Amino acid sequence: MAPFRISILVLALASSAFICAPIRGQGDPGNQYKVKQVKEAPRPMPFPPDGESPTPGRVYAIEFRSPEQMTEKDRNVEADGEQSIRERAGFQGLEFNEGTWTYQQLVCPAMPNHVFLKFTRNAGAGDVSLFTASIPRGGDGRVRIIPVLRRGYSLFSPAPINALTISAFNHIRAEEHPAGPPDWLTTGLCYAALAGAHPQAAAQADSGKGGDFPTAMSGVLQIPNRGGAIIRFVDVAAPRRPMQWTMTFDSKGKLLKATHVPASLVTVKAALPPASDPVGNTKP
Repeated sequence: MAPFRISILVLALASSAFICAPIRGQGDPGNQYKVKQVKEAPRPMPFPPDGESPTPGRVYAIEFRSPEQMTEKDRNVEADGEQSIRERAGFQGLEFNEGTWTYQQLVCPAMPNHVFLKFTRNAGAGDVSLFTASIPRGGDGRVRIIPVLRRGYSLFSPAPINALTISAFNHIRAEEHPAGPPDWLTTGLCYAALAGAHPQAAAQADSGKGGDFPTAMSGVLQIPNRGGAIIRFVDVAAPRRPMQWTMTFDSKGKLLKATHVPASLVTVKAALPPASDPVGNTKP
């Protein structure tokens, strides 16, 4: 019986030793799992927020030039693209070969590799035709036109929200090949101009002047959590009918949607500080 009892004792001691033995990786600092910190992926931003921001007191607008004000180089680009413009305007039924058409250049600093033109035919009240055209400099791209009005009516949906306008704008930007991040507010103004507007972004009013003045939302760049960008600004070129523009871009800078709705201006009264008399006392 003695050997049997000894065997039971040995087994009991071995079992307790196994239970008490530390499990590798638990309580042993040298065997802890290493945790790798994964950096949060940056949101794709076609318009970096550290780019140019609207400057208080500065007026942002697209410059319009008459043919006489255009540079000789730009007039040559217009002459080279005139036949293509005529053909594409004919495809859209804009009657480019009829009546008297005039044009102006739209100077868009955000897209310097194109010449933009605004063509107008005014045949009287309610009979205005209008379209804009883009001509690539150096032949990298093709001539495009954006119909705005045909004899006073939109050809399809209004040009500011039209899918054809958005598509043409995206193709134009794809042909630009910019060297750096584009100016987001000027990009929005260029779209508005190509859609037929004569845009002027709301600038912060100069409170140093007395009297009443209209004020509205300045240009705003919003970056959603998923990336991309939303540009908003109020066009105050026509004070009696200001319009708010909103443009939504995806993460690659492609314009997805544009809206164009009436906005309200708030009249603010700026009071000049009281004048002082010669001895420095403030007059009531």
